[in-house]
Amino acid sequence: MNKTLKEIVKIVGGSLVGDEDVVIKGVSGIKEAKKGDITFLSNHKYIPLLNTTSASCVITSFEVSDSPVNLLTVKDASLAFAKVVELFSNVEIRHPRGIDSSAKIGKSVVLGKNVSLGAHVVVEDGAHIGDGTIIYPGCYIGYSVAIGTDCIIYPNVSIRERVIIANRVVIQSGSAIGSDGFGFAVVEDNKRRRIPQIGTVVIEDDVEIGANVAIDRARFDKTIIGAGTKIDNLVQIAHNVVVGKNSVIVAQVGISGSTQVGNNVILAGQAGIVGHIEIGDNALVHAQGGVTKDVPCNTQVSGYPARPHEEAKRVNACVQRLPKLYKQIHELEERLKALEQTKHGEKSG
Repeated sequence: MNKTLKEIVKIVGGSLVGDEDVVIKGVSGIKEAKKGDITFLSNHKYIPLLNTTSASCVITSFEVSDSPVNLLTVKDASLAFAKVVELFSNVEIRHPRGIDSSAKIGKSVVLGKNVSLGAHVVVEDGAHIGDGTIIYPGCYIGYSVAIGTDCIIYPNVSIRERVIIANRVVIQSGSAIGSDGFGFAVVEDNKRRRIPQIGTVVIEDDVEIGANVAIDRARFDKTIIGAGTKIDNLVQIAHNVVVGKNSVIVAQVGISGSTQVGNNVILAGQAGIVGHIEIGDNALVHAQGGVTKDVPCNTQVSGYPARPHEEAKRVNACVQRLPKLYKQIHELEERLKALEQTKHGEKSG
C-alpha cells in the first residue's frame, strides 16, 4: 500500500513541513529507514538523527527548525506512528477459527457466537465465553469462569475457577489468572498451614496482560484489575490487590497483597510494592523503586526506600560522590596525623 503525505496527514492530523505529494511505501525505525519510509522521533536525544536518516518523513512532537527531512508534527508522535503502522501493516494474523475437535468442553458451558477454541483447550463445567472470543491451544478455563466478548487468550494461559474477565481483554502466553494467594499461618514447630483462598479475580474491559503474569485470587473477596490497564510480562499481583483504571505496570513489578493502586498510575520496571498501602491516582514509581509506604496522588517516587523523585536524585548524587569524599577524608586524616606528630616532636624538643 502506498500513501502520500497529504493522505497520511488527513488520517493522523498534525502539521506537515515539507512536500505533501511525497509517496510513503513503508514504515521503519529512524536508524533503519530508507527512502519511501516514514518513521517517528519521540526522544530528544535522537534529534541529531534527523540529519542522517534516509526516511522520507519523520513524525515528531518536537518543533525542529531547518530539518533536512519532511516533518509531520503532532501532539503524540508514538500514537500517530501507531496509526500509520496499522495502515501499512501486511502481517497476516491467523487466529484459531471454530472449535477444534480436541477441545474438551464441560457440562453447562455457554459459548457465544463465533467463539474459537484451539487444540486441547479445556473448558470446565459452568463456564461462559462471550461472542467472538478466541482461545488459543493449550489453555485451561476453570469451573464457572466468565469471559466476555472479543477477548484473545493466547496459548497456555490458565484461568482458574470463578474468575471474571470482561470484554476485549488480551492475555499473552503463559499467564496464570486466579492462582491461590500466598497465605500461610504459622502453627506449632514453625510449620506453615495454608490459608484457604476462596475469593476471585475480576479483570475489567480493555485490559491487556503480558506473558507469564501471575494474578492471585483474593483471600475472601476480589483481586481487581481496572478497565484499560496494561500489564507487561513477568508481573506478580498478589491477593486482594486493586488496580485502578488505565494504569501501566511494567515488566517484573511485584505488588504485595491488599495494596490499592489508583487510576493512571505507572509502575516502572522492577518496582516493588509492599502490602496494605495505597498508591494515589496519576502517581509514577520509577524503575526499581522500593515502595514501603503510601504514595500520594500526582507524585513521582524512586529509590529504595522510595522517596520523592527529586530528593532521591539528590541522595543518589551524594552516593556517587562517596569515593571522592572518602579519599578527601583519608587525606585530611593523614594531614592531621602528620601535624600532630610535628607538634609532638616540637614539644619533645
